[in-house]
Amino acid sequence: MSASLATRRAVTTVLAAGALIGAAALPAAAHDDDRHGHRGSHSSVVISDVQYGTGGRDRSDRALNREWVEVENTGRHAVNLRGFTLTDRQGNRYRFSDFRLDGRSSVRVHTGQGRDTRHDVYQDRRHQIWDERDTATLRDNRGNVVDTETWGRRGSR
Repeated sequence: MSASLATRRAVTTVLAAGALIGAAALPAAAHDDDRHGHRGSHSSVVISDVQYGTGGRDRSDRALNREWVEVENTGRHAVNLRGFTLTDRQGNRYRFSDFRLDGRSSVRVHTGQGRDTRHDVYQDRRHQIWDERDTATLRDNRGNVVDTETWGRRGSR
């Protein structure tokens, strides 16, 4: 076998091996993007903080509004939360109306009554929702779970 034929075969083998490696790596990279970069348009919306009730008998709006769940948009672009729901373990549900959450900002969903603003919205309830052991679940307008936060003895807080 001549040196040029051996060289051509070696180059062909290396190119073929490179094509196989590239083909194998391409789907893995695409899959990784799907998991981390494109989990849906609402992947940047999370439950960022919770302040649950004290369990006292005070049912004033002031007391009820000290209880809240904070929803944060960690992304750069605004997200419309219309149709998103926030529920507790007992099935109490708050549904966002047409609410635009700016990028890198948050809104507190208070239990009691008040005037909705860009940073605070109110469920208009007359009793405590969030207990010292509870779970807040945020779902998008299609019912898909966006984020969940659990606290208390069995929870993460």
